[in-house]
Amino acid sequence: MLTDYHTHLEKGTLSIDYLAKFVETAKKKGIGELGISEHAYHFHETKNIVSKPWMEERRYYAMNDYVDLFKEADRRGMDVKMSIEMDYTPGRHKEMEAFISSYHFDYVIGSVHWVGDFGIDLAEFRKEWDRRDLFDTYRAYYDQIITLAESNLFDVVGHLDLVKIFNYVPKDEEFLLEQYERITEALKNSKTCVEISSAGLRKPVGRLYPEPELLAMCYKKGIPIVLSSDAHEPHQVGENYEASIQLAKEAGYTSLMTFKEGVRKEVVLG
Repeated sequence: MLTDYHTHLEKGTLSIDYLAKFVETAKKKGIGELGISEHAYHFHETKNIVSKPWMEERRYYAMNDYVDLFKEADRRGMDVKMSIEMDYTPGRHKEMEAFISSYHFDYVIGSVHWVGDFGIDLAEFRKEWDRRDLFDTYRAYYDQIITLAESNLFDVVGHLDLVKIFNYVPKDEEFLLEQYERITEALKNSKTCVEISSAGLRKPVGRLYPEPELLAMCYKKGIPIVLSSDAHEPHQVGENYEASIQLAKEAGYTSLMTFKEGVRKEVVLG
């Protein structure tokens, strides 16, 4: 079975017609389950969790409209999961928990996009990489992945090694393996699944998330996986899934997780 559990509507609107384009693409590509996980910072209700100038320019949705969209999808017989992708925010665990528990999400993705005020995956901040210590940035990023896992608030951690997006990668293999060891130890003791994201192939780094060595550690420690494309447009749903499936199988995986109403289920990897 194939799933796509990381897809965004942000380049369109919260309209049923636009959502239908994602659902139709998933059907054409043989994806059995599709989940929409809009960025939480787009919603007014998350301002007390994380607020940055970059986000405030993009905070234009209301959660009631989001929920109503999925109710309409259900009425029309569309099989689509309601999710959210939250920027994991240190020091805001109670606020994140309150938000998550206020809605009937099928699953929740937690991701790290910011190291302090440094938006690590944003083109606007790309020059900042040359001004910062690479090792310090990696440590700080993975420190947040650890506390994200320890919070046990999330069903999935998004693009686990997103920090490599612009191909700023330490040449010290021992250092990287140390970071991988740290985060997989935290993840194996949480409910958090790891996504294999094909989105990295269309980013400057040109590689899947996560790296093969990191995914192999996840498998050895019994950390479950999901598949995702992090699609921001309908045609990106299920993009480059052949590479994702190959990576999963090479690491040893024969199954992945699906979700419904907060409950996960293991299914055979197609």
